[in-house]
Amino acid sequence: RRMLVLCAVGVAAGGRTVGPDNVRPEVSVPSAYRGAASGPPAAGAQSYGDLYWWSIFPDPDLQALVRTALAQNYDLRIAVTRILQAQSQVTIARSQETPTVDGSASAPYAGFTGSDRPITLPDNSFAPQAGLGVAWELDFWGRFRRNTEAAQAELLASEEARFVVMATLVAEVGKAYLTLRALDLTLEISRRTVTSRMQSLDLVRARLEGGVAGILDLRQAETLLYSATKTIPEIQRQIEQTENFINILLGQNPGPVKRGRPLEAQIAAPALPPGLP
Repeated sequence: RRMLVLCAVGVAAGGRTVGPDNVRPEVSVPSAYRGAASGPPAAGAQSYGDLYWWSIFPDPDLQALVRTALAQNYDLRIAVTRILQAQSQVTIARSQETPTVDGSASAPYAGFTGSDRPITLPDNSFAPQAGLGVAWELDFWGRFRRNTEAAQAELLASEEARFVVMATLVAEVGKAYLTLRALDLTLEISRRTVTSRMQSLDLVRARLEGGVAGILDLRQAETLLYSATKTIPEIQRQIEQTENFINILLGQNPGPVKRGRPLEAQIAAPALPPGLP
């Protein structure tokens, strides 16, 4: 009778758990952006944030860089490892709610020869043994269930953290690659400018020899040429630093980065609806 009473009390108490239930707080969010165009959205309008990254970056070489970063980036590896740790914590917390069963077995064998054998034992002794134990702690106040809920919340937080790292990584690789292609275009323009300034300097020298231009015109042409020439090493330094940054994101040693499409053919942006901030 005492055991039945204790079990009834445990079942009744098990319906209540320690602490209040987790309730998502209510947040006041406006239904539309302030200043957005009134009226229904355009037919077929899709949010830019819902697009896949490979549809935003159509360059195959850039897509290869992003896939390499997703496979080798150390920050993303750490995030994945934390998810595995959180999954194991959920398993450990959930296991506390179930009974624990322990089993053991042994089969000792002893043999005696000559004068070593005790008088009360036979020549050979074989005594198999087995045991089974069951333990279960009743979760009267819901402590184990709260631990499981907490572990599951930590797992969800770890998964969201991985998504954040993944989205940030894709954005950083894409931004660095576009910066690299912009620097390539700037370097090309600078080299064209140097070629144009050299031709202009030759023309001024010819005019000076013909007595049409003065020495001041020659010095101005030389200054323009030197100003255009000194920008090339700085741009090359920026290109090298950007390549090193991309390789760091990829989890690789510094080195050159393969180029793909030109800058003006990189982004495949959809038609944005009017009024979008």
